[in-house]
Amino acid sequence: MAYSSVVQTLADLIRINSVNPAYPKGRPECEIQSYILDFFESRGIEFWKQDVLPDRPNVIARVPGRGNGGKIIFEAHVDTAGVEDMIVPPFEPTIRNGRMHGRGSCDTKAGLAGMMHAVADLKVSGKNPASDVWVVASVDEEYSYRGVAKLCETIQASAAVVAEPTEMKIAIASKGCVRFRITTRGKSAHSSEPNLGANAIEHMAHVIDTLAEYAKRMQTLCHPLVGPPTLNVGLIEGGTQVNVVPEFCWIEIDRRLVPGEQASAVLDDIKKELQGLQGTDHDLEVIVEPAVLQDWPLETPANSPIVLQASQALRDSGLDPQPVGVPFGSDASKFSMAGVPSIVMGPGNIAQAHTEDEFVDLDQVEKAFEFYRRLMTTFQ
Repeated sequence: MAYSSVVQTLADLIRINSVNPAYPKGRPECEIQSYILDFFESRGIEFWKQDVLPDRPNVIARVPGRGNGGKIIFEAHVDTAGVEDMIVPPFEPTIRNGRMHGRGSCDTKAGLAGMMHAVADLKVSGKNPASDVWVVASVDEEYSYRGVAKLCETIQASAAVVAEPTEMKIAIASKGCVRFRITTRGKSAHSSEPNLGANAIEHMAHVIDTLAEYAKRMQTLCHPLVGPPTLNVGLIEGGTQVNVVPEFCWIEIDRRLVPGEQASAVLDDIKKELQGLQGTDHDLEVIVEPAVLQDWPLETPANSPIVLQASQALRDSGLDPQPVGVPFGSDASKFSMAGVPSIVMGPGNIAQAHTEDEFVDLDQVEKAFEFYRRLMTTFQ
């Protein structure tokens, strides 16, 4: 069976290992970026690299508009999650039942392939769009967003469309995130006389109970598009050996933010929640450490030009134009913080991202290509 050029490019992208270097079997994104550069060069599209980290550049392609000063960015990240637990060959794209399987197929090489071919089709048409069109293949989204952060240092644009798996719906709101560690410190002693020590693990149990109650109260902050904020204790470690009263314990927390929340205020609130646990025992201490990662929530007004024009492009394509919210983060929030109104839009379901059998519906890949091409042509 013959497949479209968009699907063939998606397969090529999957074959290239672009696991983020922070993960096992990861590597710098230079190989996949070289493929993307060749794609643009062979089609006579203006392109350049933006150095981010050694062997890890962003790649940017441009088709000039008609000179009205506007610019719309179509962005997708090239790095992927790890592959340790996959039950399909991660770098051997396989098509079954109208779906392509492989690491990155859903998150976000399908959207990237659609954007690449949309801008190539725009170039071949010989028609200048109303606004400048940039397609950006960025690095490091899966770890610490350094690709989009570099791009946003100097960016000025009218709008941005970020490819993430939204099942071809326009996401105008998403959650942010703050990740941090809480440590309890006590006093070590021999386990035969625990009364001589202060047990940091037992104290951490009280901390976790307090956080669970706090998380329940957060449900009242439910956002109409993304739901309530959440708190997850994802890691815990404590003690040195079983016959010693532990003098330390730590947990790592992932706290998802809804639009309107600030990471600094959230950390302050958690510190206040835990103040009462210090008690009168001077051998016990609770420390809320500085955040190791912060990402902002996204909320783009439903009446902004990018949302209205993207909705019209979907309507013209026979797809659902109603804006939605998503619970996950993306590069869109960084564009938004840089003053660029942004939406998240792409093929695939987030439930398939990072999974042992990641796949994307090829019908959605074709629809994404059509949507991106239509919006590139009409946005102004």
